[in-house]
Amino acid sequence: MSKTKDFIIEQIKERIGAFEPKVKETNIGHVLRVGDGIAVVSGLSNVRMSEMLEFSTEAGPVRGVALNLEENSVGAIILGNYERIIEGALVKATGRILEVPVGDDLIGRVVNPLGEPLDGKGPLSSKEFYPIEKIAPGVITRQSVTKPLQTGIKAIDAMIPIGRGQRELIIGDRQLGKTAIAIDTIINQRGKDVICLYVAIGQKESKIASILAKLETAGALDYTIVVLAGASAPAPQLYIAPYAGCAMAEYFLDQGKDVLIVYDDLSKHAVSYREIALLLRRPPGREAYPGDVFYLHSRLLERSCRLNKENGGGSITALPIIETQAGDVSAYIPTNVISITDGQIYLEPDLFYQGNRPAINAGLSVSRVGSAAQIKAMKKVAGKIRLEAAQYRELAAFAQFGSDLDEDTKKKLERGKRLFEVFKQGQYVPMPIGEQVMIFWALTNGYLDNVPVDKIIEFEGGLRDSLKSSANKTLAAIEATGELSAEAEKELGEAINDYKESLDYLI
Repeated sequence: MSKTKDFIIEQIKERIGAFEPKVKETNIGHVLRVGDGIAVVSGLSNVRMSEMLEFSTEAGPVRGVALNLEENSVGAIILGNYERIIEGALVKATGRILEVPVGDDLIGRVVNPLGEPLDGKGPLSSKEFYPIEKIAPGVITRQSVTKPLQTGIKAIDAMIPIGRGQRELIIGDRQLGKTAIAIDTIINQRGKDVICLYVAIGQKESKIASILAKLETAGALDYTIVVLAGASAPAPQLYIAPYAGCAMAEYFLDQGKDVLIVYDDLSKHAVSYREIALLLRRPPGREAYPGDVFYLHSRLLERSCRLNKENGGGSITALPIIETQAGDVSAYIPTNVISITDGQIYLEPDLFYQGNRPAINAGLSVSRVGSAAQIKAMKKVAGKIRLEAAQYRELAAFAQFGSDLDEDTKKKLERGKRLFEVFKQGQYVPMPIGEQVMIFWALTNGYLDNVPVDKIIEFEGGLRDSLKSSANKTLAAIEATGELSAEAEKELGEAINDYKESLDYLI
C-alpha cells in the first residue's frame, strides 16, 4: 500500500515539475450602450479596424465587427441578434479580421453574408476563409478586357457589349427590369464555364424566392451562389453583404476562373451604410451620407478585374444595380457609381410602358470597353446596328412634324421600326450569340424589309426554329469560331429565303 502511495506521490511531483504555466492574453471590454445593431464598447484598447468581436449573452456569443476606433471607446456593428446583448456585457476581441467561408461547397447554395446556409440543405464543409475586405489587384497584374461575356440579350450584346473583367452598371427606376437583365445574364452563362454570384441587398424575400425558383428551373443554380441579406436583415448584414460576395468570388478568381457577380442593389447598400454611420455618430455630408460613401463602392468595384496569365488569368465581372428616383441619374449615389464603372445600361420608363422590353435607352447606355468585347461576327453586324438605331431616333423625332419625307428617309424609318421590334425580348429567354448574329445580319441586309412590323417577333421565332434544322452547322460555326465568313453569309441568305417562301403575310 505504501509503495502505491509513494508511486502516486512521485507521479504528482513529476507532473508538478514539468508544469509550465501558459498565459493567454485576451483583449476584453464592456458594452457601454447598445441598440439598433450598434454597440459602443470600452476597454478594447488593442482592437483593429474590421476585427471580429464576440459579445457574451445568456444564449451564447453574438458576433460583431469593430468599425469606429475612438480615443475612449470602440463603435461596433452587431451581426447577430443585438436584442440579446445588455449593457455591461463582456466583449472579447478575436484577433481575426472579418472573414467568410469560401470554396466549391458554396456553389448551388443560399447563404447569408456570414456564409451561414439559409436553404435548409445542411451545413457547409468549407474549411477555407477569405477576409471580406481586400486591396484590389494592381495595374501590373491586370490585362485589358477583350473576352466577351454574353448576356443573351440582343440589345446589350449588339450595342452595349460586356467583357469578362468589366464593371457594367444597370441603372433605372424601380420595376423596369433591372434584376431581370442580371438574372438573364446568369442563365445565359450555362455551359460557358463561368461561376455566378447573386448578392441580394435589402430585396424582398418573396422576390428572392421567385428568382431562386427561376434559376433552379433554368439549371443555373448548378454554377451560382446566392448571398442573401433580405429586407428584414439588420443594416450591418446589408453593409457587409457585397464585400462577402466579392470575397467568395475572389476564391474562384485565384483559381484562374471567370466569375460574374451581381450586386442587387447598391442604392440600398449605401442607405444601410448611412444608417450605420449616423448611429455611430460619424459626421454626415451630402444627403446625410458619410464623407467616405464614394470609397464604400469604389473599393468594392475595383476588385472586379481581369488578371493577366502570370497571375492566373481569371476575371470577376461585376453588374452593380442602382435604383434611381424619377429617372434622376444625376443624384449623389448614381453619379458616384457611374464614375466608378466601365459603362451603364440605362432603363427608361417611357420605353418600358410603350412595350419595348428590355427598356434599354441606347442613347444614354454605353460600354466603355466597346467592340473589344465582341466576337468578330457580332462586330461585323453591330456597327451598322448602332448607326441605324441612332438615325432612327433622330428621324422619328423629325417625322413627328408631319412634313413630306423622301424615299430614303422613309426607308430608314421603316428599317428602324423593325430594328426596335427585333430588340424586344421576353424575360428568362436569353438568345445564343449565333442566333443573334443571324437576326441582325438578316435585318441589316434587308431580309426583314418586306415583313410587316407587327409580325417581326413572330417571324424571328419561326426563322430561329427553321435555321436550327436548315443551317444548324452555320450557327454552330459562328459560335465556335466567332467569325461570319462569306460562305456562312451565303448559306444564311439561302436559308432565310427558303423560310420566307413558306410565309403568306409578307408585304
